[in-house]
Amino acid sequence: MKLKLKIWRQKNAQATGKFVDYDIDGVDGDMSFLEMMDVLNEQLVAKGEDTVEFDHDCREGICGSCSLQINGEPHGPNRLTATCQLHMRSFNDGDTIVIEPFRAKAFPVIKDLVVDRSAFDRIQQAWGYISVNTSGNTQDANSIPVEKEHADESFNAATCIGCGACVAACKNASAMLFTSAKVSQYALLPQGRVEATERVMAMVRQMDEEGFGNCSNTGACEVECPKGISLENIARMNREFMKASTKS
Repeated sequence: MKLKLKIWRQKNAQATGKFVDYDIDGVDGDMSFLEMMDVLNEQLVAKGEDTVEFDHDCREGICGSCSLQINGEPHGPNRLTATCQLHMRSFNDGDTIVIEPFRAKAFPVIKDLVVDRSAFDRIQQAWGYISVNTSGNTQDANSIPVEKEHADESFNAATCIGCGACVAACKNASAMLFTSAKVSQYALLPQGRVEATERVMAMVRQMDEEGFGNCSNTGACEVECPKGISLENIARMNREFMKASTKS
């Protein structure tokens, strides 16, 4: 399969970037998208040219590192699929594929297709955890009853991999889906209720400080999320925030 790639190249955060065209041949349909990028870089090395920088780690759809905007869509055309799980059989021979980094003020470009997503780390660090230390013997599992519906919803929220597709898909570059998933996974469990007020206030405050936009309920975030995180989490976070604001 022959393809034409239009890839965003940018030397560093201060440099002016531009799209550069590359022709690639011999692409197998069973290759993952990242394997295709590896083949391109091998060709560039053979020519003595600079390789295209892009993020990756587990290549199993778990870590969220492989955040690429492909033909205008975060992670490409397939639903519930990270870039590393996208296979080249999703494209046709002779296609032109536009590859660029996630675009958001809070995700500054480091180089080429790599962006700084540490803003998500700082939101998580603001209070995306349970801070109470256990003393003595740890309680046995299942000693605190949790309704199955709540346990399932908490688990579903916790599957968020923090890739940033929700931000890239949102016209406002909002991080509400990510933040609400991290709030929800604790708000639904009795262990998380103890610090629920402090948690939602701190995480929303940090989200705003990072420069993310506001949610306008377009729904693109849920559509593009590789883990299918539900918009219901945003509604839950809004309720938690309203209750916390009243208490404070």
